[in-house]
Amino acid sequence: MGRTPISRRKSAKANDTLEPSRLGSQTLFRGLDVIELVAEGPITLGDLADRLKLTRSTTHRLASALADRRYLTFVHRTGYSLGPKLLELGFRVRDELDLPRVAAPRLEQLALLTEDTVHLGVLDREQVLYLDKISGKRRINLSSRVGERQPVSSTGLGKALILDHDEESWINFFRAENGGQPTPTALREWLGRMQTYARAGYAFDLEENEDQIRCVAAPIRDVAGRIIAAISVASAAQYMSDARMQLLTKDVVDTARRISEGLGWTEKPTPAAPSTAPRASSRPTQTSRQTRTSRPTQASRQTQALRPASRKTRARHLGNRKSRSG
Repeated sequence: MGRTPISRRKSAKANDTLEPSRLGSQTLFRGLDVIELVAEGPITLGDLADRLKLTRSTTHRLASALADRRYLTFVHRTGYSLGPKLLELGFRVRDELDLPRVAAPRLEQLALLTEDTVHLGVLDREQVLYLDKISGKRRINLSSRVGERQPVSSTGLGKALILDHDEESWINFFRAENGGQPTPTALREWLGRMQTYARAGYAFDLEENEDQIRCVAAPIRDVAGRIIAAISVASAAQYMSDARMQLLTKDVVDTARRISEGLGWTEKPTPAAPSTAPRASSRPTQTSRQTRTSRPTQASRQTQALRPASRKTRARHLGNRKSRSG
């Protein structure tokens, strides 16, 4: 019987050494795939195996191991869902991040001052990602939640996050989120509003993203002066007259500035446009309720200039989305 060549023996030994590492990495990635699929919603073992293109036995072994470590939970007839361990890790990551930690007390003060819902968001994968939310005291409940993603071009947070971008970037965001081929008129109107927001240092959402919901947003900058996040004050349209939104810009911009300073930024931000109107209380007064029917003030005229076209006009401009995709 001939002896195996030394070179072949060395090659086999190297393969034996690498194989456990390769198998370990493969198992790790499969486990992460399981978690990411379950994150989309509760899923049965059979559906999970089909989506992963694995056998039921392999899938069961992976899911059971994750459930044992509390990364997943299992409910009979419902299937697997995310477990409490991920929630614990999420809160730990959130506490360790400088931005949420620095911003938290300022957001609470702003929510207390305005009695409206306050959001903190960042730009992540070309969308707005909510990092924090402080609910207001009014008799409304906004559907937004921490971890949710929203479009950029129609939200106040999104517009504030891209105030420093160039016009080409603005156009790309608008086209990507409005069917790819918006009419020239719709694009021109949106670009005009973005140019005004960029000069002012804040942005509005005038029921563009959700009916009857308005917000005022301002950017947060890091030590280098780059926009890394944004905050917003949002509420139902009945509490957000044009005049009150203009008055809120000072509080929102000031809060964003203080958070930026907490992150090391020292440059003075662009001040909010001055207003001669008295400071509005957090509760709508008789005067503020009559704003829409009374003679427009300078502040309301400025807000009116930033108002998007009516829904019918926007529908004509953008066309029917279903017909474009069909």
